[in-house]
Amino acid sequence: MSAYVITIATLIVIYAIVVCGLNVIVGYAGQISLGHAAFFGIGAYTAALLATKGHFSFWGALPLVILISGLVGLLLGLPSLRVRDDFLAITTIGINFIVEAVFLYVPFFGGALGIGGIPRVMLAGIKLKGAAFLLLCLFFLAVVLAVCWWFTRSWAGLACFALREEEQAAASMGISPVRFKLTAFVLGTGMAGLGGALYAHYMRFISATDFSFPVSITLLAMLVIGGMGNLWAPLLGAVILGVLPELFRPIVDYRMLFYTGLLLLMIRFQPGGLLGEGSFLRRRLRLKPGRAAA
Repeated sequence: MSAYVITIATLIVIYAIVVCGLNVIVGYAGQISLGHAAFFGIGAYTAALLATKGHFSFWGALPLVILISGLVGLLLGLPSLRVRDDFLAITTIGINFIVEAVFLYVPFFGGALGIGGIPRVMLAGIKLKGAAFLLLCLFFLAVVLAVCWWFTRSWAGLACFALREEEQAAASMGISPVRFKLTAFVLGTGMAGLGGALYAHYMRFISATDFSFPVSITLLAMLVIGGMGNLWAPLLGAVILGVLPELFRPIVDYRMLFYTGLLLLMIRFQPGGLLGEGSFLRRRLRLKPGRAAA
């Protein structure tokens, strides 16, 4: 593959990892989150600071990155216990703007100049770049998908599904909304932190604008198009919205208009996404009774 194709593919895989975390929060637990780029940025800035100022290797810093992202997600997930629906959406938007402002105006985080000089990932003494780094990202995507698959079949995942459908009924059956909502936030933000670490070491330069509110909307659009609550939705949505900007580069001034129209069409005709319940794609993929019996 050419360097151009490898670059696009790498970014798609990184975004798919981040959207998997958003899927845990929104698709599995039913919590509205319009500020997921904040946790993406927290992971990226943590990895960048540990690498440039702490002189940590990627592998040594990665557990700390995931831990810090998850802990921040735990703290910032507390408002979800007190507010819901539109108020929760506004709260998560505010979180995104606050985190972006901290990155932009606090000198420790590089301010408007961002953080540069982030080293490449080393494995067995070899610097990973190009196709090698893409394979590394694919490995982590496989791990994240495996964790999501396990979560959907665990007691915590089933509890989140129950809370998503009807919180009061689930609470009356002994399911703790506090415990399992925060579990979803910690798991989802930890995955976003992992994606942020990969992004920082791949780009080797990050700034606050890389994790602004429009990025959160893009991440949510990927999930909505793929189908919230479906295991493979983040990958499908990331591929679609990762490839379309390149296909429509000649009409760059109208790309946002096209995305808006695409989302409106999805909401009108496929509200569950391409892989959601009742979607035409799932109906096509599902075997007919006669074929299944055969």
